[in-house]
Amino acid sequence: MFQVKVPSHINVLRMGLICLGLPAAGHVWALDATVQGLSGAPADNVVNMLSELEADSQSTRERLDGVVRNRAEQALQAFGYYNAELATRYPDEDNERVVIDIDPGKRTEITQVDVSLDGDAREDEAFENAMQSNPLKVGDPLLHSRYDGFKGRLSTLALERGYFNSRFRQQRIEVRPWESSARIFLDFDSGQRYRFGHVHFRGSQIQQHRLKNMVPFEPGEPYLAGDLATLNQNLGQTNWFSGVAVRPRVNEESSPAAPSQWWREATGRDTTADPDSVLGGPGLNAAREITDSRPTVVPVDVELTPADRHQFEVGVGYATDVGPRTQFSWTIPWLNRYGHSLTNSLYLSAPEQRFSGEYTIPLENPLRDSYRVRYGLKNIDNEDTKSFESSVQMARHWEFSNGWAQDLYWQTTYEDFTQADQNDAVLLLYPGISWSRTRKRNQTFPSWGDRQQLTLEWSDPAWGSDARFVRTTFDSQWVRMLGSENRFVGRIGGGAMATNTFDKIPPSLRFFAGGDQSIRGYSYESLSPENEDGELLGGQHMLTSSIEYQRHLTGNFWSATFVDTGNAFDEWWPDELKTGAGVGVRWISPVGPIRFDIAHPFDDEEDSWRLHFSIGPEF
Repeated sequence: MFQVKVPSHINVLRMGLICLGLPAAGHVWALDATVQGLSGAPADNVVNMLSELEADSQSTRERLDGVVRNRAEQALQAFGYYNAELATRYPDEDNERVVIDIDPGKRTEITQVDVSLDGDAREDEAFENAMQSNPLKVGDPLLHSRYDGFKGRLSTLALERGYFNSRFRQQRIEVRPWESSARIFLDFDSGQRYRFGHVHFRGSQIQQHRLKNMVPFEPGEPYLAGDLATLNQNLGQTNWFSGVAVRPRVNEESSPAAPSQWWREATGRDTTADPDSVLGGPGLNAAREITDSRPTVVPVDVELTPADRHQFEVGVGYATDVGPRTQFSWTIPWLNRYGHSLTNSLYLSAPEQRFSGEYTIPLENPLRDSYRVRYGLKNIDNEDTKSFESSVQMARHWEFSNGWAQDLYWQTTYEDFTQADQNDAVLLLYPGISWSRTRKRNQTFPSWGDRQQLTLEWSDPAWGSDARFVRTTFDSQWVRMLGSENRFVGRIGGGAMATNTFDKIPPSLRFFAGGDQSIRGYSYESLSPENEDGELLGGQHMLTSSIEYQRHLTGNFWSATFVDTGNAFDEWWPDELKTGAGVGVRWISPVGPIRFDIAHPFDDEEDSWRLHFSIGPEF
């Protein structure tokens, strides 16, 4: 019987290797090996082991053959073949190739598995699950990769869950080649589980208590590496910092005492003598138990680098709906030590010019709760619509753990407009509430994702508004993949409004359909009820939907086939749905997806086609 200690399966394959000891001079080449008599992973492992071997023109065949056999045996033993018989042949005189005939013999099986767990991990559910899923079973062939994988899982769990003094008190495999049997012994001592200490922030320009509200653990709670990752993510999402470094402090202050330290604490004597030479046997163990029972605490240090106070961005694009467009943005991610932030943007296109801003006041949990003041000016000159709008919105914002966001707001809007033959200037005061959620994988070109949004608003002259209405809008979009080559994009959206003062409703609250993001084949916001002169009035209701199939072509190019339908109307259900269909190409460019579509509106008497071009992801 012999014992094998295996710290990792890579070491198992390479342990005990002898070097060729060849002189540096001479031609050197990689050995080309062929295995016969055995197939699958064990044979591949032999080939891989020998592929790393270099032969030399000055080496003897006997010396080379010894190394080849040694490596082949180790590669086979990793798969439980301890009784293999090897026959080697070298077809070429220069020893560039070797053919190995293998009779693997009987495979070694596991006859005994003795795995034990000690320490605080015995009460840890994660370790309980790991022990229950132990892949080492009596009767199974001996695979060193399973043994190393199980050991690695225990070690990884220990590091992730704060068992920093964990160790294997016993780790060995006893192989009996004459019996083709193996016994496995693992004794893992986790020791005490460390607990979180206090979090220390350094370099922050924001109040400490606001940062502490984003810490996902309390001092004294069991250590968990995932909580540190969450803290790092939380701080990064505030946009207050350009750099975040979260480091647990596992050192002499939080680790069990060094020998001289626990000797002084256990005996009350200050001595530099080796405690093992002074105290032995049960006394030594008892002293160590005193130290091991001490609370183990991990303080956390967080190094922060403030973000730039002023951040500017310029964007230039093009879309068929609006033509060339430009946007300038100015962001102040932190205005003061309370973490207030400000964002302003200016958007310019032919039909629309818009200035908007948002002032954010974070509350106790800056990522979840805030007050938001939104303001803006907007000028529109498109089709039969001319409008100048100014608005201010006061909102309370919530972010929920399930991914949904909620806004409860009060909107004040003054709009001077002309819509077809209607013109007016109105002041609207109304409360509203909205819910939204966006989920996606891969921000640029999602392989999976969806977005939902629902808004409810109510205006009434009772509180000074010039119009009475109840208005709701909804939108739902989704992306799904079938395999890696087929992509589906769907969308449904709409809105409805109840009012007896429609002539007082400004264009910004009426409904229009048509365009790149609505119904392709029709121009931007060209669909709505019309007056006697054929001018657009806007509708009280709207419904649109779309289904699109995309197929990967090559590289970053995809083809697309789609059908869009819907309309804006005054009475529910619409008398007529406008439908467009077509084909397109998607290019995932460095600046984002670029979409080029050609669509046909089915009800167009001229049987025309319309081109649509836009840049950016679906949502």
